[in-house]
Amino acid sequence: MLDANLKQQLSQYLGMLREPIELVASLGDDAKSAQTRELLETISGLSDKVSARFDGDNARKPSFTIAAKARPEAEVRFAGVPLGHEFTSLVLALLWAGGHPPKVSDEALEQIAALANGAGDEMNFEMFFSLSCHNCPDVVQALTLIALKNPKAKVTLIEGGTYQAEVEERGVMAVPATFLNGAMWASGKISLEEILAKLDTGAAAKAAAKLAEKKPFEVLVIGGGPAGASAAIYTARKGFSTGIAAERFGGQVQDTMGIENFISVPYTEGPKLAAALETHVKEYEIDVMNLLRAEKLIPATELGGYHEVVFENGASLKARSLVLSTGARWRNLGVPGESEYQTKGVAYCPHCDGPLFKGKRVAVIGGGNSGVEAAIDLANIVGHVTLIEFDAKLRADQVLVDKLRSMANVDIIVSAQTTEVTGDGEKVNGLSYKDRESGAEKHVELEGVFVQIGLVPNTEWLKDSGVELSPRGEIVIDAKGATNLPGVFAAGDATTVPYKQIIISMGEGAKAALSAFDYLIRNEAPAEVTEFG
Repeated sequence: MLDANLKQQLSQYLGMLREPIELVASLGDDAKSAQTRELLETISGLSDKVSARFDGDNARKPSFTIAAKARPEAEVRFAGVPLGHEFTSLVLALLWAGGHPPKVSDEALEQIAALANGAGDEMNFEMFFSLSCHNCPDVVQALTLIALKNPKAKVTLIEGGTYQAEVEERGVMAVPATFLNGAMWASGKISLEEILAKLDTGAAAKAAAKLAEKKPFEVLVIGGGPAGASAAIYTARKGFSTGIAAERFGGQVQDTMGIENFISVPYTEGPKLAAALETHVKEYEIDVMNLLRAEKLIPATELGGYHEVVFENGASLKARSLVLSTGARWRNLGVPGESEYQTKGVAYCPHCDGPLFKGKRVAVIGGGNSGVEAAIDLANIVGHVTLIEFDAKLRADQVLVDKLRSMANVDIIVSAQTTEVTGDGEKVNGLSYKDRESGAEKHVELEGVFVQIGLVPNTEWLKDSGVELSPRGEIVIDAKGATNLPGVFAAGDATTVPYKQIIISMGEGAKAALSAFDYLIRNEAPAEVTEFG
């Protein structure tokens, strides 16, 4: 099951174990159970600190637990074989159970240890993942850490492909999907910080209190995607006190799978690039503040010296200069049925959710590069793909269009205006569209709809701020990344810069930072800022 290279890597990792761990498997007579046994026998054979038993009696077969021998009450259970994108999650579970310290703050570990569910002490998590999902590992790893550090938390991590019947029964149509005490609790990617914030009812107030203690920054970057990370690194290198306030560090890159046009890197994946950005940012004295959704900007002209950004949790931060890099999000269709059936057949990530539609009929809305790439990927998994494009022709690169047209289980419909996503009240059962040439209304029966129609800038919070926005809601900037407000700069997908690409966002972030530097050295600092250091 594991090739020689993976075995060698695993053996090296297991050498980091500080105390013995035990794997306890519950197995049946099926092929997946045989694979699970083979995997656990391989792991236990690579370290004398790992033992494996095969006498478990859990109802889910195959499944297995990982726990320190000295603390069997704190365990995590995998149902299915956690390979693919989850191999790293398996390795971390083994290391953490064996006493190897996780790379999280002491504050987070203390918060985990103190957790108790608001409705009582029972915290029974069940989380569904797919082996091809690039958003799932973060959730798997966060819940694993909670399970191993808090005995009150019981966590079962379920590979949907192995438990397809349960996926169908529980209506899971998008991963990651997290249940708490039997009820859907979180759909989509959620970080450890976000999980703790949801479980710890006092977390928001504590976070706001911490922000209130911070002195004004010289540069405050709003947004933690490629543009924001680039801007922060550039201003920190200039010696300015720099902060990043982000709803989610990495931004939309976290939701991007294959990246093949990042010059000098032939291929990478969004989560890997986001992790590399975070590592680079941590090389500097940059104050990274996560889980902060900006709600209001009060320009310095109203305050006399500082710009102030107010956040959804009620806290605020001040700075001499700002770099706005809040990025963009997937554009919604805006038709009846779309919001009603999100996570019930309407999806936005083909890599994450495609495996849940194996053998089924799906539609992809959008004929640009994203839509055509999604259709190609899905055609290798699902039974049939119908690609629907509003324009009279597909707008993707020709090489992608040619590839799509060569696939036997794909239909392409152009000049089609999607008018409704239909369903039976519980899940999607079809899609209606209008033929823009004939005016005829048509319907396609299917089980899933993947929306890939572009981006919307995250700038609603700026509408009454005085920052000039374009008719599309983008932040209007000049050639140097400056907005119409002195000391306020912007970069990336939230701006009017053409071509929304990762590499362009990084360059724009650097440019905005250099412009902020130029602004700061030409304008006198308020006395309060000089107290830094």
